[in-house]
Amino acid sequence: MDFDLRERTLLLVVGGSRAYGIHRATSDVDVKGVGVPPARYLHGFAHRFEQADGKDTIRDAFTDLLTDADERRAAEEQGLEGTVFELRKFMSLAAEANPNILDVLFCRDEEVRLSSLAGRRLREQRDAFLSTKVRHTFSGYAMAQLKRIVGHRQWLLDPPKGPPSRAEHGLPEQTLIPADQLAAATAAVRKQVDRWELDLSGVPAATVEHVKESVSRAVAEIGSALRLDEQDARWLAAARTIGLDDNLVEAMRREREYESAARRWRQYRDWKASRNAARAELEAKHGYDTKHGAHLVRLLRMGIEALRTGRVVVWRGAGGAGDAEELLAIRAGAWSYDELMAWAQEAERELQEVGGSGVSPLPRAPDREALDALCIELVETVLRDGVVR
Repeated sequence: MDFDLRERTLLLVVGGSRAYGIHRATSDVDVKGVGVPPARYLHGFAHRFEQADGKDTIRDAFTDLLTDADERRAAEEQGLEGTVFELRKFMSLAAEANPNILDVLFCRDEEVRLSSLAGRRLREQRDAFLSTKVRHTFSGYAMAQLKRIVGHRQWLLDPPKGPPSRAEHGLPEQTLIPADQLAAATAAVRKQVDRWELDLSGVPAATVEHVKESVSRAVAEIGSALRLDEQDARWLAAARTIGLDDNLVEAMRREREYESAARRWRQYRDWKASRNAARAELEAKHGYDTKHGAHLVRLLRMGIEALRTGRVVVWRGAGGAGDAEELLAIRAGAWSYDELMAWAQEAERELQEVGGSGVSPLPRAPDREALDALCIELVETVLRDGVVR
């Protein structure tokens, strides 16, 4: 990147827990922005720019735009995070109802730290990005939090004793399959799995998500009957379809199991080494990652709100959703693990029910042609006039 990031940024906001109103004094400062690079990055092929991140890059460009309290935190090691997205990538993600991107458009004006005329125009058109696709994206992000909660809880209650051995998976110290043969067989299986991917080009985005979700659920149910997870069920079916020898399939299955166990061990080791001490204490006390729990609740509530009202409410404090204190309490351990799981199951059911009922004021998909015209307008404005504050 050989241009001034600050000069090419048309919108910058403070995001994360501070935008939600559930931050603490020790919370990181997370900024998100949108920029348009010089014309050579748009018209040529030798230069590429999709986003800029990295603590030093962001600190050098934007620290002076923060409030005094935020600047003090940002000056500390690991205290500042952020990303500036190229406008076209940002708009593409927003049109897909990415929750983290929608936060930039729907946060309060108080969180905006920099905005040009083009940046204001972008936020003025924020409703045009919304669709019932939030049903899938907010659910997906929430379920990712749930997966982490369940995985970390397993580590808390029954931590791995050490790295897995090949013998535990019925494997000799050296692989039974020559490396080139294993690579060729693996590539063939992956190719077959790819062939099963549905061609949904031209299908509305909301329908695509529904079809993929239905197929995934069906495969997961089949895998459950076979005592396999969804990925393993697809893999085994593909291996059998292309006619691999049963002995080879079994050896490959064991190698996959060993690699999966080794990966889980590395993830556990990294998680244990990188945990914040205060957060680790809360996890040990309450039996699950309460920070993930608070974000799980927030995401499901925001998704339901958007589907019912057609609005994304980022600010959770007074004047917004009004549940900031409850979210902070959840983060502090007010809900037990069982209470959180029961609530999440019911909220997910409500989210899917509202999203599929046809009562939402949101369209099934955004008007992509209108958004494309807006993108062209903003890019041409910036290239013609520069980023005018």
